[in-house]
Amino acid sequence: MGLRNLKQWKSFAIEALNQSFLVAKFLCFLHVTNTYLCTVALTYGPSMLPTLNLTGDLVLAEKISPRIGKVGPGDVVLVRSPVNPRRVVTKRVIGIEGDSVTYVVDPKNSDRSDTIVVPKGHIWIEGDNIYDSNDSRKFGAVPYGLLQAKVFWRVLPPKDFGPLGQRAK
Repeated sequence: MGLRNLKQWKSFAIEALNQSFLVAKFLCFLHVTNTYLCTVALTYGPSMLPTLNLTGDLVLAEKISPRIGKVGPGDVVLVRSPVNPRRVVTKRVIGIEGDSVTYVVDPKNSDRSDTIVVPKGHIWIEGDNIYDSNDSRKFGAVPYGLLQAKVFWRVLPPKDFGPLGQRAK
C-alpha cells in the first residue's frame, strides 16, 4: 500500500510542477508583452478633455513607436512625469525636436503667447484642455527618454471603444 501511495504522490507532484511551469511561462509572456510591446493604462483627469473622459478611460498603448522614433505631432502618448517620476501622464505631442511651437503661456489669465524651438532629444506635450493641464507650458520640453508609449486604442467605456486617432488640425 505504501508503494502505491508513493506513486500517486509522485504523479501528483509531477503534474503540479508541469502546471507551475505553464503558469510561469504565461507570467513571463505577460511581462515581456507589457514591458516591450503593449501596455494597458487607466487615464483620468481633466487635462485631456474632450478626447479622454474625466472619470477615466482604459486605453491600450504600444511601446514600439517611441523606441524607433515614430512618434509625431498629434499623437497621444504616455509620458513619465518630469515633475513626479512616480506618475505617468497622458498628453498629446505638439512638437518634436527642431519644431517651432507657439503656445499660450497662461490661458486662464491672459492671451500672451510665447514661441519656443523644441531642443534636440525632447518633445513638447500639452493636454487637449489647455485651461486645466499640467504640461510643457509649465515644465518645458520633455526629454524623449521619458516617453513611455503611444496610445492607439480606447477599451473602456464601451460606448467609446475603438481607435484613438490624431486630433483634427
